[in-house]
Amino acid sequence: MSVRPLHDRIIIERIDEGEQRVGGIIIPDNAKEKPQQGKVVAVGKGRVEKDGKVTPLDVKAGDTVLFGKYAGQEIKIDGKDLLIVREEEVLGIIE
Repeated sequence: MSVRPLHDRIIIERIDEGEQRVGGIIIPDNAKEKPQQGKVVAVGKGRVEKDGKVTPLDVKAGDTVLFGKYAGQEIKIDGKDLLIVREEEVLGIIE
């Protein structure tokens, strides 16, 4: 299935940071923090301003981005856990 976000929304796939160990103890999955970086899968056309003009997004598909811990809405498409966020919730692009 193909999904295209609307306006200034972005679809992100989280990047796992690998298995977390603290002092040799493996932390169970339900206690791990969710990664706060991911790869952009799809972007909308841009933000619609009050005068009707569309401002394109700075983020593009394929970028690796940082986002807040509680940003966006989690969705599941074709068995993949994805995140939909607005461009303003993206903290930065990793270059």
